[in-house]
Amino acid sequence: MLPGQEPPQLLKQRLAYQGRKFNFEVNRLRLPNDVEGDWECIRHPGGSLAVPVTPEGKLVLVRQYRFAICGRLLEFPAGTVEPHEDPAETIKREIEEETGYRAKTWNSLGKFPLAPGYSDEYIYAFLARDLEKLDNPPHQDEDEDIEVVLMTPQELEKTILTETASVDAKTIASFTLARPWLE
Repeated sequence: MLPGQEPPQLLKQRLAYQGRKFNFEVNRLRLPNDVEGDWECIRHPGGSLAVPVTPEGKLVLVRQYRFAICGRLLEFPAGTVEPHEDPAETIKREIEEETGYRAKTWNSLGKFPLAPGYSDEYIYAFLARDLEKLDNPPHQDEDEDIEVVLMTPQELEKTILTETASVDAKTIASFTLARPWLE
């Protein structure tokens, strides 16, 4: 448990579904303020994300098809943390698979809850620098539909401010965390 957390009292587990990448629960809870009710929650192992920067100062992003929104989003490369895996190892694997780059220098940008209204997922964000293009990158997962996109920080900021529906929230948050390193 993290400092400052106040777990609710579980009164009854009403529904549970175990999926491939996450679980879903509906529970009867008593909150710390003594309010009782039913709450839905997606239980997720967490994700790792990289803000990759080329030696020329370009950001490496991916435009990826997302079935839930029936369209493509501009995102920094990311992936689900596997059981017993360190988030830093997760993103080192994912950046190679999704972008075909490898980073020599890594800095932690911290972690943040992604959607705490309905999920316990945390994103672990990293800055990936001193990139080198791989001659033979690993194969992408079969279900991934990804295009690599290079942008300057200014181009990404303009895209975020003018086309917000095309950039996902974890990318916007991580870009904000990385800004001091990019100036």
